[in-house]
Amino acid sequence: MVDVEQWAELRREHFVRGVSIKQLASRTGLSRNTVRAALRAPQPPRYQRAPPGSKLDPFKAEIHRLLKDDCAMPGQRIRELIAPLGFVGGKTIVDDYLRDVRPFFVDQRTFQRTVYRPGEICQFDVWEPKDEIPVGHGQTRRGYVVVACLGYSRAGAGAVIFSKQTPDLLFGIRRCLWSLGALPQTLVWDRQAGLHATGGRPTVEFAAFCGQLRVDWHFCDARDPQAKGVVERLQDFMERSFEPGRCFANELDYQLQLDCWFDERANARVHKTLRARPIDRLIEERAVMAPLPATMPDTDRRWVLRVPPDPYLRFDTCDYSLDPALVGRRVDVRVSDREVLAVALDSGEIACRHPRSFAPHRTITALEHARTLKTQRGERRGEPVVEVRSLALYDELIA
Repeated sequence: MVDVEQWAELRREHFVRGVSIKQLASRTGLSRNTVRAALRAPQPPRYQRAPPGSKLDPFKAEIHRLLKDDCAMPGQRIRELIAPLGFVGGKTIVDDYLRDVRPFFVDQRTFQRTVYRPGEICQFDVWEPKDEIPVGHGQTRRGYVVVACLGYSRAGAGAVIFSKQTPDLLFGIRRCLWSLGALPQTLVWDRQAGLHATGGRPTVEFAAFCGQLRVDWHFCDARDPQAKGVVERLQDFMERSFEPGRCFANELDYQLQLDCWFDERANARVHKTLRARPIDRLIEERAVMAPLPATMPDTDRRWVLRVPPDPYLRFDTCDYSLDPALVGRRVDVRVSDREVLAVALDSGEIACRHPRSFAPHRTITALEHARTLKTQRGERRGEPVVEVRSLALYDELIA
């Protein structure tokens, strides 16, 4: 048999130097047919041994039948079922074969790579940190982060919230858009309760929010996280890069560190897919995005309350004091992410203005309200009359 070196030498002598087949056969001692076969062969010769048989060959038909009935059947169960038929092989030989043939029995899903135009979409999702967030007064609370990511630049932003109720979700969207600095054409969400009604329709509050901003909305199909893979990958990066090894004083410190992490780490790194920094592409994307309105949509909670005789209002398990002078009158209550404000409807007087507390089960009383309440009680009741007895009476009783 001609080896590779001899095959190359024969072809060089014949095709380059013009040596005839007869001369090559005389020089090398090979037959003319062997020389002709070497010259005609387009590939170098190689030795191939016939593949040996496998212990699994007699059982492949049964394995195919099992996979046809249940394509997700694990290899351990398949080995248990073919063992009574005489199979004596090990785990590796079965697992290797299943890795090759299982795709033929599974309906494989393919994905199309999507390219986004600048300013086209912004994907949103709600991420839950692993640890509870400190909220002051020695307490912690489960928190959430509304995460946004632009499709073209991959620039991201986040907003801390403490519930998945509609006003908090809308506040998170508003703050993320403020951080990004412009408005995309479409807000993409999964079927998040509070924003999605039924059948791909938005809730009234979310539709009004998008209408005020003049943006479109889109809800992904159920159980389809790949449809918003841009923000999903950003959340995975947050879990690995932002949360580990950090300490927070309160919710404001958490938001501050989150904003700094987006500015200095997430948006300033070279993105693996884009081969560019999101902050650089964001400048290009903002040029074609709509500007933020002068006044963002109102996401505060509002309701009307009649001041009770016990002048407090309760919100999110906390009690906030009201002006006792307004007892019996109706006030307009407004709760934002920073403060609790109540104003009398008839006169416009401030009934209360408290910093909002995210620590649960607290009673917040303004000093002026406590003084007013004490004065009113003194005027109604006056000083109580207390009987003062002579100590001589107790001496007589003892004696």
